Parts: sequence; C-alpha cells; structure tokens
Amino acid sequence: MRTIALLLAYDGADFAGSQWQTDIRTVQGALETAWEALTQEQRRIVLAGRTDAGVHAVGQVAHVQTATSHSLATIWRGLNAHLPVDLTVQNVGEARSDFHARFSATQREYRYLMDCAPVPLPQLRHQALHHPGMLDVPAMTAALKCLEGTHDFAAFTTATPAQRSTVRAIYWTRISEQEWFDRRLLAIDIAANAFLQHMVRMIVGTLLLVGRQRMTVDQFREVLVSRDRRLAGPTAPAHGLTLTAVRYPPGLIRWVEPLERQIGPTKLSQPSSYAQEE
Repeated sequence: MRTIALLLAYDGADFAGSQWQTDIRTVQGALETAWEALTQEQRRIVLAGRTDAGVHAVGQVAHVQTATSHSLATIWRGLNAHLPVDLTVQNVGEARSDFHARFSATQREYRYLMDCAPVPLPQLRHQALHHPGMLDVPAMTAALKCLEGTHDFAAFTTATPAQRSTVRAIYWTRISEQEWFDRRLLAIDIAANAFLQHMVRMIVGTLLLVGRQRMTVDQFREVLVSRDRRLAGPTAPAHGLTLTAVRYPPGLIRWVEPLERQIGPTKLSQPSSYAQEE
C-alpha cells in the first residue's frame, strides 16, 4: 500500500464543511467520489483539520492509503479532472507509511479577512467579513499578542472541558493589510499547534470589540484567563476564515512540485515541512 498526500484548496461557500456527511455536499465527500472515479477504489481520505461550512482553505492537507499504480502526475491531473470547480488539488506527494495528515501535523495556520470600507465589494462577499468603520488596530494587535504561548482557550470555543482538553499553544499572531481588487483588507493571522471548535472565529469576534473600543486589552486578557465563554464576544461569520497552512516535520512527504515557501509568520514553508482547523 502507498500513502499519498494531497495539498488542497477550496472555496467553502457551497460546502457543508470539510467532514463527510450523508447526503450533504462536503470536501471529503467530493474528494472520495473523485478518487473512486479515478482509481476504482473506495477509500477514506483523511484531512489534516476540520473546517466548518463556509470556511475556505488554500493549505489543507489530506492523505489516502491506496493500492493504485497511477503515477503522482496522473493522480494530480486525474483528481482535478473529476473534482468540482470550487475544490482543487494544488500538489500531490508520496508520503511515508507512518504519515497521518492530522496526527503528524505540528502547526496549523488560519487567516481571517475583514473589509472595513463603507460599502461592501460583491467580489469579496464569500472571502471577507464586511465590517464598515474604523478599528483600533494597535489595540487589536496588542490583544492578539496576549494569546501567544500555551493557554487554556476554554473562553474561545464551544467545546466544554469535560469533552477534551482546551489547552493549546499559539506560536505567533499578526494583523496586516492585504490588497484585493484595489481594496485594503485587514488580515488576522494565527498559528497554533491545533485549534478548538470555532476558536479563531470567537477570537476574531472578541477582537472586534477591542477594535471598536468596547473592550480594553486588559479586559480581553481577562476573558482568556476566565475560561468563560460568556465573557467573550460573538462568533465571527465563517466566510472570512481560511485555513492557509498545515506544517509537518521535514521528510514526511515528497511533493511533485516544490513550493517556494519559507517557514515563518510572513511566509509559508517548503513542501517537505509544509504541508502543513476549525
């Protein structure tokens, strides 16, 4: 048996999330249908992270165990020929037999986009939250820095401590400007070892309170320490969120096409360590 890794990008607007569901359109379901059409195998394709309905990805990773003799190039072309237009395979690789898209991952990165212009741009309606008005970005940046390190993020998730641990490690955060269609967007980037359900969206919803000066940086820090979901802000809409990268230790995957990316908060990584939820 071979283990094949897939680097995926998708527009989540018309998917009911990434995880397979009966009679509902999902990323995993579309992938498995395309895989069967190409290889005549019924295989379970495992994703690195679960994304909710409406959430996008440009760096999602999956793996499948297969007996197919197709070359990597054939798998790459063949899957894209069978996949819908809102889901594509960006790269394929031969992975070590012990590789697991989810459990081998050491880091995941998300970006949340906001458009603060007075009037929304229709082209951005699925990719960025329209939030008109000025925001206190320095205060938001300071609040976001409070999250770096290992903390209990129970205040920023719908999961309860009785279900599983809510402790996670955030490696770095950043707020920057990105330009799309000659419009400046606010991008909130967060990298962690893993994320809890709705964690990024709840962080963003609470950061917006800071940006609108309805919550101070100290109060934001108190929300984190409290572990009380009721003190945090509302959950930001799903459509502004994108899974941008999942990272692995070097040597687990040999990609067909090298990705000229570098590890760090400003650039992405090489595919051997790249690979890289909500």
